[in-house]
Amino acid sequence: MEFPDVVTMAVPAFVVLIVIEMVAWRLSGRGDYEARDSAASLIMGLGSQIAPLFGGAAIVAAILFAAYEFRIFEAPNTWWAVALCFVVDDFRYYWWHRISHERRWFWASHVIHHSSQHYNLTTALRQTWTGAVLGALLFKAPLAVLGFHPLMLAFVGGLNLVYQFWIHTEMIGRLGPLEWIMNTPSHHRVHHATNPRYLDANYAGTFILWDRLFGTFIPEDQDERPRYGIIKNLGTFNPVKIAFHEWIGIARDVVQARSFREALGYAFGPPGWSPDGSRMTSKMIKARAAKFDADKIPASDLQSLPAE
Repeated sequence: MEFPDVVTMAVPAFVVLIVIEMVAWRLSGRGDYEARDSAASLIMGLGSQIAPLFGGAAIVAAILFAAYEFRIFEAPNTWWAVALCFVVDDFRYYWWHRISHERRWFWASHVIHHSSQHYNLTTALRQTWTGAVLGALLFKAPLAVLGFHPLMLAFVGGLNLVYQFWIHTEMIGRLGPLEWIMNTPSHHRVHHATNPRYLDANYAGTFILWDRLFGTFIPEDQDERPRYGIIKNLGTFNPVKIAFHEWIGIARDVVQARSFREALGYAFGPPGWSPDGSRMTSKMIKARAAKFDADKIPASDLQSLPAE
């Protein structure tokens, strides 16, 4: 069994679907496009394909092939092993995605994907230029040790990425019974939202079952439209600033830290952590929203509410 590069193969379909969505948006008024935002997303997507060529792809491959040498079992090169690998890798993705929201060091790479205030198929292409090496070392290497060949892992990872493309749209509503098992546009809109009630939810790649199992599932409320972006929106379409703004923020905070403990907190604490609580983590935002019954207040405005 050969393992094609499904992401590259899917690019023409991505382009066609984006054009279709743009036309549907013009005709129906549903969804949202902004030319500069979409252009920034496309540039970020292109950069995410170029960045690994500067050494990251070779390092990831070296890590996975080295880990495979210590495999406990050996998954056969069959369709059922690929299907099993897909499910296991999706479970891996859930936890990688979750930690990418819960710890600032990992968020610095992932925040790029959430930085658009619009939600359409171009947003799916707004991908990070950093973070692949650490993700492979911590989360993919164990799967190679289990016995899944690195090429098989690359293949199912690509399938997962291709699946997630179509769920970045406001054109599709709820999908009935499919909502119980699969990640859908409705579930993923919640994940991209900054409404307090929607924070820290729906980390699934393909199967929403992981969120239901681990208590991170929140359904989309038809009476509360998601507000997209990040807590403090960037206000820029500059790709370089989009790619590195959080890394720069971490460096600035660590340099100004008054102790080693503070430095660790700024780098590896939850996004928004500060030693005196003057900034707000997502848990603090949710707690304050609940206290003031303020779910519909933008998360960025909740910090101005009194602490008591």
